[in-house]
Amino acid sequence: MSGFRAILAGATGLVGGECLKRLLASEHYSQVVVVTRRKVELPGRNPKLRQAVVEFDQLGDVRDRLVGDHVFCALGTTIRKAGSKQRFREVDFEYPLRLAQLTRKLGATHYSIVSALGASQSSPFFYSRVKGEVEQSLQQMGWPSLGIFRPSLIAGERGESRPLERVSEHLLRFAPATWRPVPAADIAAAMVTVALRSTLGVTIVESRDIPEVAAGRSVG
Repeated sequence: MSGFRAILAGATGLVGGECLKRLLASEHYSQVVVVTRRKVELPGRNPKLRQAVVEFDQLGDVRDRLVGDHVFCALGTTIRKAGSKQRFREVDFEYPLRLAQLTRKLGATHYSIVSALGASQSSPFFYSRVKGEVEQSLQQMGWPSLGIFRPSLIAGERGESRPLERVSEHLLRFAPATWRPVPAADIAAAMVTVALRSTLGVTIVESRDIPEVAAGRSVG
């Protein structure tokens, strides 16, 4: 069976879980390696699936499993869940860069990452600034093809309770497209679509355009 080899980080999260479903179902991918701190449990057995269970500061221990073509990074947390700004930065900045550095060295040609609406190195907000910094660092790595996705609030069924996000999701449904919640499934579909296009250079997909890209349409 021929096809692309995918590497996915963040498969236990909302977007990562949707991405995993799509990659396993796609005829374009012959292998999907999940990089995770704990084993991902799925109903049934899929012959495409491989798991590299490892701490992200020890990726070198599983480097032989991280040889692939397309890398999908859906790692992310909140400052509240992380417990501190330092821990948040570790998960949202250091881990994605470590994964990118190693997989690029091992020959991967495309990297996709879930960033956030308003990401900017110069943002006065810590969250948005970290997202902007990771985007900039990835762009400086020289990836042949890089996809950056900037959703607003991510909609979907989470395994954890986030009541404030639930309220915001409901209220923002009536907001302009830029601020409207984006279904996790649409973000995953857009990431896979952009990876398969493998357009040279950097592709930045803003929140309002994610549903269009997910549907396979081009945006200007």
